[in-house]
Amino acid sequence: MTVEELTVGLIGAGRIGRLHAHHLTTRIPRARLLVVADASAVAAEACARDYCVPRFCSDYREVLADPQIAAVLICSPTSTHAQLIEEAAHAGKHIFCEKPLALDLAAIDRALAAVAQAGVKLQTGFNRRFDTNFRRVRQAVEQGEIGLPLMLHITSRDPAPPPVAYLQVSGGLFLDMTIHDFDMARFLLGSEVEEVFALAHSLNEPEIASAGDVAHAAVMLRFTSGAIATISNSRRASYGYDQRVELFGSEGSIAIDNAYPNTAIVSDRRGVRRDLPLYFFMERYAESFAAELQAFVQAVLDDRPVPVSGFDGRVPVAIALAAQRSLHEHRPVSLREVA
Repeated sequence: MTVEELTVGLIGAGRIGRLHAHHLTTRIPRARLLVVADASAVAAEACARDYCVPRFCSDYREVLADPQIAAVLICSPTSTHAQLIEEAAHAGKHIFCEKPLALDLAAIDRALAAVAQAGVKLQTGFNRRFDTNFRRVRQAVEQGEIGLPLMLHITSRDPAPPPVAYLQVSGGLFLDMTIHDFDMARFLLGSEVEEVFALAHSLNEPEIASAGDVAHAAVMLRFTSGAIATISNSRRASYGYDQRVELFGSEGSIAIDNAYPNTAIVSDRRGVRRDLPLYFFMERYAESFAAELQAFVQAVLDDRPVPVSGFDGRVPVAIALAAQRSLHEHRPVSLREVA
């Protein structure tokens, strides 16, 4: 027997929280957002007002204590994720949590144990899995269109770095940014990572270097299937958000290009050109954010497995930690060393 409507509480009213609030209240008819919580009462009130949510509060515990609420979305700062997952599980709430679940594996394991003990569902917010372009690449692998996957290359570059204050608490490039690409490599290849080798630097980015982080990275992954993946990252691409993939197989290849605001191509005596790619993730992945929430709501209401599990949230963190160790120790690192 299925339930018709999922009652939801939102914890965190920042940029991503507001995006989810928009989708829950305008695009997902089987969900009803009842309350927004944020440590900033001003932010919580503004989000509730803008998206016609009945209530707001500055204490997330009010959300967890509310018997009307069946599920929570955790969109608060990364440092709070694992604790909130545990508390939400103990309160009997189903959970959608933004990535990363935490910055260390011990905290993630405690959170996953609490989820298992409570018997609630936990979905990790890796929205790119729901992008139609990436899903087409995965389909090509599943259906054998390109034969045996041999080499995967992922390009992922942001148009500009986040503020230094954010960088200082983000966990670093690998845990904050590349983590999406680690998850995508697993998703596209359908295999697990065995070994990681990373190179990185902060050339031309003194503020990022002063925050103790790197701005540009190249990461190589070896998978249990034998396939190899390479990831090219940068915090700053002057031409916009650069999101491309090429997968080469024994019988062919498949590639996806950047998304653009239009399909116009201008040709004249100076050359052939088009407009820049969509500027950032809010524009590029708008549909995938809505799709991941739709999948979570359906999984809870219809009592089906979530499409991106807590385990799926744990593995990319382990890969990121291996990449950090590889960078610092100048050597390939087996995932067994960190996981």
